[in-house]
Amino acid sequence: MPYQGSCMIIEKIASELNVEQKQVNAAVELLDGGATVPFIARYRKEATFGLDDAQLRTLEQRLGYLREMQERKVVILKSIDEQGKLTPELSHKIQASENKTELEDLYLPFKPKRRTKGQIAIEAGLEPLADTLFANQQLDPQEEGEKFVNPEAGVADAKAALDGAKYILMERFSEDAALLQKIRRYLQQNAHIRSTVVNGKEKEAAKYSDYFAHSEKINKVPSHRALAMFRGRNEGLLQVNLDADPQREENDRSAYCETIIRDHLDLQFSGQPADAWLTTVVQWTWKVKIQLHMESELFGAIREQAEEEAIGVFARNLNDLLMAAPAGAKVTMGLDPGLRTGVKVAVVDTTGKVVATNTIFPHVPQNQWDKSLRTLANLCKQHKVQLISIGNGTGSRETDKLVAELIKSAPELNLRKIVVSEAGASVYSASELASQELPGMDVSLRGAVSIARRLQDPLAELVKIEPKAIGVGQYQHDVSQSNLGKSLEHVIEDCVNAVGVDVNTASPALLSHVSGLNRTLAQNIVMFRDQHGAFNQRKDLLKVERLGPKAYEQAAGFLRIVNGSNPLDASAVHPEAYPVVNDIVDKTACAVNDLIGNKDILKTLSPETYTNDNFGLPTVTDIIAELEKPGRDPRPEFKTAAFKEGVEKISDLKEGMILEGVVSNVANFGAFVDVGVHQDGLVHISAMTNKFISDPREVVKAGDIVKVKVIEVDEQRKRIAFTMKLDDNSAKPHRPRENSSRTDNRSSNKSPRPAKSQGRDNTRKQSSAPGNAAMGNAFADAFAKAKQK
Repeated sequence: MPYQGSCMIIEKIASELNVEQKQVNAAVELLDGGATVPFIARYRKEATFGLDDAQLRTLEQRLGYLREMQERKVVILKSIDEQGKLTPELSHKIQASENKTELEDLYLPFKPKRRTKGQIAIEAGLEPLADTLFANQQLDPQEEGEKFVNPEAGVADAKAALDGAKYILMERFSEDAALLQKIRRYLQQNAHIRSTVVNGKEKEAAKYSDYFAHSEKINKVPSHRALAMFRGRNEGLLQVNLDADPQREENDRSAYCETIIRDHLDLQFSGQPADAWLTTVVQWTWKVKIQLHMESELFGAIREQAEEEAIGVFARNLNDLLMAAPAGAKVTMGLDPGLRTGVKVAVVDTTGKVVATNTIFPHVPQNQWDKSLRTLANLCKQHKVQLISIGNGTGSRETDKLVAELIKSAPELNLRKIVVSEAGASVYSASELASQELPGMDVSLRGAVSIARRLQDPLAELVKIEPKAIGVGQYQHDVSQSNLGKSLEHVIEDCVNAVGVDVNTASPALLSHVSGLNRTLAQNIVMFRDQHGAFNQRKDLLKVERLGPKAYEQAAGFLRIVNGSNPLDASAVHPEAYPVVNDIVDKTACAVNDLIGNKDILKTLSPETYTNDNFGLPTVTDIIAELEKPGRDPRPEFKTAAFKEGVEKISDLKEGMILEGVVSNVANFGAFVDVGVHQDGLVHISAMTNKFISDPREVVKAGDIVKVKVIEVDEQRKRIAFTMKLDDNSAKPHRPRENSSRTDNRSSNKSPRPAKSQGRDNTRKQSSAPGNAAMGNAFADAFAKAKQK
């Protein structure tokens, strides 16, 4: 039977986003018509009444989820209807279900499955026995079971009959959607996730030592700890299970979920003949049928939630990295440090074109220090180098010293040096794209080119690298790679379109992320450019093979043509809105060239004057703002960090040192900072500021330059602890064991098991004071994930 849920989907998304249904409906129509999120957010504000890109991304995600669920509902309703078991009440429940878990619970009793023991028992004619004993506890199970002995049906004796009846009831109870929901609700509020080390694996599992005897509520476990435990389990080093009764005494074998089952079934045990048998049925229903199912389901939910958060962390960090300040069109020298294999050198001009390459050997074992200085000086003079970009890998600080001496010995060159992250440079060097961009160049030198270009324009260069290779994630290899990839693609698309792309200089990799374009169209644009020269106006893009009106509509506003025949082509004004600018030109009697950037005139304009049936107030307001600052770059001003001289390795760090560094990664529990010792240190969230914060990104983001104070160094374990509270003279961070208090917070419609003697709870409680117990296991977990350089 058909199921129509489109209106319900629109209504639900509107409610979740707290917007009007007409806004959601308009956005859905645009998305279904092939429009991209950046295009809708920038150029269709009238249609959606101003939904921003974040709202549109959430809408797009929820739309996909709810449509998948709608399709699943149609399949389920059809399946149950074909079985002749679909009632109006069941149909209503299925159509009203709001998540996939609830939907699958309702379908469970009707879902085709392998032949079970319960089904075999029903085929043997034992269902009446099960129904009788369940309905009348005064009957004697043994006597009733003997009535159903039937060797021909495989029921040899009364025990076999009772076992069959037990399986029938177990399966019936375990498929009761209402009962499953009660147990699920109880476990979500009270159960713990418990991890222990596998016997004999203590040494091998040393990095998971914080989880050798760890327990915490499943509704409190943060994503990084959940993913760490699951990784340890996957590696065969940890045992992870669901503790449904964390407050149960050691010798107490009862389970509170059995009480929930009895209460739901309204079973009252008062010494009647069938009580013992029904008690066994209830116990087996929980232990055999429901417990493992719930553990798998709840752990799956924890993992899904943890993955979503980890993906979110990666996406936010990637956004910050891509939107980092560009050094701009400056001649730049890239140095890819190395010791034995030498330092790879590449010089690129203001457009990123490679003009020189070399390899120098200033470090051990060759120690050609003076020769290397001469080589670098000659290259800088010959090509008028302005910036030197140094990769932060092995040999970085030694190479930094070399460049510092070069700058000191040749002040006339007016050079600036910057240490940049080289994460992903080696991946790019060996890629097919690199071989196309830099044909004939040695793979080892391509990394130096990438290091130079990523200083000029991080966005343009980093889009060439697989996002997962950039190294700003949290447990990125433990999450769904398809979901991660999709999320990161959205981030790249949003960043590229927020900045805009010069169509005459952009690489195919950068162009492919422009709204409406793909790899094929991007390559076709570059081929057309190579064959016919630079584009002179936006509408020339329609001459590119396979780039039709729809792709042009989506892409044109984000593509810039500098010094073309139409000055508006260098702005974010969409070609479809050029008539609005022409109207402004006519009414102000000011030519376009004189109008652009002319704040005196633009500030006097009233947007309402230029609205019409096609362009409303939001669009006209955006156009005037764009004319005021055409092609403005939303990225921040370029700044650099200065690493402390003489601090080159972890052993050089001393407690109390105040250093300048760069935020390399931000996680839920804090931020990692690179101070130039080839090992990132952690600023725990509690050590960032004197006020309470729930998210480190309230204070810092990837790429920020910060000052930190060293508060602890563990050279053996390669762990560094920093604080950003520079005037904080408190002791070292306290690292207590995770709080595994057994305080019972059960909630149920029935009275939960009373708490045991409080004297048995001898676990330490964590202080809520920031900077003390708040460090917790997150501190240690974070260090374990610190990036090795």
